[in-house]
Amino acid sequence: MASIIMAPTINFSVSRSSKNFRMTNNVTGRGHGIKAMQIEKPLEELYNVRVDRNVAAERLAILGVSKWSVWKTGKCKLPWDWQVDELVYIEEGEVRVVPEGSEKYMQFVAGDLVRYPKWFEADLWFNGTYQERYCFRAYGDD
Repeated sequence: MASIIMAPTINFSVSRSSKNFRMTNNVTGRGHGIKAMQIEKPLEELYNVRVDRNVAAERLAILGVSKWSVWKTGKCKLPWDWQVDELVYIEEGEVRVVPEGSEKYMQFVAGDLVRYPKWFEADLWFNGTYQERYCFRAYGDD
């Protein structure tokens, strides 16, 4: 006959405003479990978008960024989906990237090197002049 080990429920609560920490130990009948704080990952990690900020000129030269295609736009919103991995170096302006189904956004600015993964879908919001250099990458190219 199998036995079941029951553990007490431990609840953690943290109040951000008062920086208090409280732990309670509740032992009740059946259905014990552990409840813990939810830790939110950055959107970049959730959607596998990689960003390097303030990239050194030497690295840009090694990547050959000056030979990549140029894309420009003004203030607008574009729905976009990536059919292949794309590496983007932002030369001017900023972009807010809102992943499909999300209310949160990632923000990238001039000097950022961003890698968007294949099959990623998002709305791109440009609030002014924007210019980037881009190249498409095969899986495993870094």
